Amino acid sequence: DIMQRRLRRYNVRRWAEDFLDALQSTSRLQEEMGVKVLGVQARRKLIKSYQQAQQRLLFLDYDGSLVPFSSRPSLAAPPGEVTAVLAGLAAEPGTEVVIISGRDRVSLDGWFAQLPVSLVAEHGVWLKPKATGEWTIIEPLTGEWKEQVRPILELYADRTPGSFVEEKDFSLVWQYRESDTHLGELRARELAAHLSGLTGNLNLQVLEGSKVVEVKNTGVNKGRAALRWLSAREPELILAIADDWSWPHASVYGDPVVKTPTMDRLAREGVLFERAYVASPSCTP
Repeated sequence: DIMQRRLRRYNVRRWAEDFLDALQSTSRLQEEMGVKVLGVQARRKLIKSYQQAQQRLLFLDYDGSLVPFSSRPSLAAPPGEVTAVLAGLAAEPGTEVVIISGRDRVSLDGWFAQLPVSLVAEHGVWLKPKATGEWTIIEPLTGEWKEQVRPILELYADRTPGSFVEEKDFSLVWQYRESDTHLGELRARELAAHLSGLTGNLNLQVLEGSKVVEVKNTGVNKGRAALRWLSAREPELILAIADDWSWPHASVYGDPVVKTPTMDRLAREGVLFERAYVASPSCTP
């Protein structure tokens, strides 16, 4: 009787309607997440704005934007073509190039020390302005929490073939780029849920990026690091390029903590790219 009542309620017509609704929902989601090609008018406006600006500030993400993602940190060095382009941009009068990365400062120094660019390491922890050439920490931080968090990440590394734990000065990263895709994504969700209660008590945050789960101090991010440059000058052109949404730390993108009135004004009066495509080594800016 129970099954018959259920079949009367959920008959073939109802099942077909639900199936079609699910297909339409998937199609809408694909459209929302799809890449939008940078139109001719927007491209012309961007080029014209760049050419007319006397002072330019360029924020460039590293992994996935300047270079493809690498299975190992040691394989992520930029090719000569990339450093040549960066050198050319940095040589433009009135242009400052800031490379903002989750990489450690030792790696960034090894790759870019010879270029006249500013550097940001560990998602905003370490700053190296071109003007000083010296690394400074954004605020006093401690890494004592690592002793509690590291065993958890190592457990998931042991359970997930191909994954490993990377340690930086003030963060820990579980990387699963060489793992089975399905298993890695499953373990990443499990790990994020496992860490959620612990990190809240330790004033930490869990950052889920491309094939990585990173644990770092709350309140330190790439957007806050960018404010150091925005507060020190008033450029006519600000251009930020990244491959994903791992750092939408600007109030124009909905960040509840970081306030960026200059970027908000430029977004209102100029162009705000939410999903765009340009030629790059791997992903979309």
